[in-house]
Amino acid sequence: MATSSAHHFFLLSVLVLSFLSSSVALKRTKPHAFILPIVKDTSTLQYSTSIDMGTPPVSIDLVIDISERFLWFECGKDYNSSTYKPVHCGTRKCKKAKGRDCITCTNHPLKTGCTNNTCGLEPFNPFGEFFVSGDMGEDILSSVYSTDGARALSNTFVPHFLSSCVYPDKFGVQGFLQGLAKGNKGVLGLARTAISLPTQLTTKYKLHHKFALCLPSTSRENGLGDLFVGGGPYYMSPLDASKFLVYTPLIVNPHSTGPIFDDDPSTEYFIDVKSIQVDGKVVNFPTSLLSINKRGDGGTKLSTVIPYTKLHTLIYQPLVNDFVKKAAIGKIKRVAAVAPFGACFDSRTIGKTITGPAVPIINLVLKGGVQWRIYGANSMVEVAKNVLCLGFVDGGLEPGSPIATSIVIGGHQFEDNLLEFDLVSSKLGFSSSLLLHNANCSHFRAY
Repeated sequence: MATSSAHHFFLLSVLVLSFLSSSVALKRTKPHAFILPIVKDTSTLQYSTSIDMGTPPVSIDLVIDISERFLWFECGKDYNSSTYKPVHCGTRKCKKAKGRDCITCTNHPLKTGCTNNTCGLEPFNPFGEFFVSGDMGEDILSSVYSTDGARALSNTFVPHFLSSCVYPDKFGVQGFLQGLAKGNKGVLGLARTAISLPTQLTTKYKLHHKFALCLPSTSRENGLGDLFVGGGPYYMSPLDASKFLVYTPLIVNPHSTGPIFDDDPSTEYFIDVKSIQVDGKVVNFPTSLLSINKRGDGGTKLSTVIPYTKLHTLIYQPLVNDFVKKAAIGKIKRVAAVAPFGACFDSRTIGKTITGPAVPIINLVLKGGVQWRIYGANSMVEVAKNVLCLGFVDGGLEPGSPIATSIVIGGHQFEDNLLEFDLVSSKLGFSSSLLLHNANCSHFRAY
């Protein structure tokens, strides 16, 4: 009897130790945050990342779009996943994704996941500027690496990840990938929605509901940028760039500004620009353009799919005029403009600094009094030998134009800047140029 009791105690001890060991292992493997690499395509000026989807996993390159509502990809013949499950219309997941259609297998290839009564989403191609109906489904997402901020630790397999797949030539729509950089098969959406990648990952793993971008200014050969999901630290060889962040509120436009207009607030990211300065001098333009009016016009939003910041004509012209005057004081010689830019200069008359060409500094003065400083590396674009142009473009909007945003800040102005989108506190953290700290967004991490 004593022997039996001792044996029972031994087995119980083993089970307890085994449970504790498993608990510790689970605790250790819980992601601190996630990291994905960012590649710049120097011909299209697009930024993309790679994920694996399905079983067996298929590698998919996706253009990063902070305005798109979800991840969508073209699911051709090579995507035949045994773990893919369609999401049906009318279900909780379909409603969460704001699915609009109920799709059948008509005109679909017979493949895994093709079912009747599938929840339909509307993926948008921001370069072709059109959308099409796509199937909503869930599958295993992988090649998303956990991180401690300094390095990628391990590949994480994310089950039940929601996305939309679009069949090639569906309903006669051809070339749905039109305009995407070569090799890309879809778009990674990072908008403020329930099924964007940041929301799904942070909710599933109980992480801080935030993501950060560090867009590289160079090609793949010179290093990769970073997309962090779940919070910092954000190490940029070897600095923790989160120490340089200052914050301004993220503004919600009460009117939809995306390709699908409805009565819901916009899911895009807006900030409150109060004024613009050139070398400390305030640019004179109608400041009412900086506010969002009753129709949803005006204001300032952020975009990763337009290469250069677009400005309302009534903002663009005074900015260019003031920049040219300040440049002339510095004896910078103006030359003929090169489209799409309105002011170009002889680079031989421009000095060099740690933050790029020595040109007038453009400041965006934001709500709270903080300033986003745009130095030469982010304000100037090399267009030809000995020719640098001011990297802002005329949005072509005049008084009375249809619904449009006054300022859309583009990718070139983001490069080598760290941007953190805190979706709980609804604020944007930004570093201004990391070049000031002898750091940048191009790394050779082991992903």
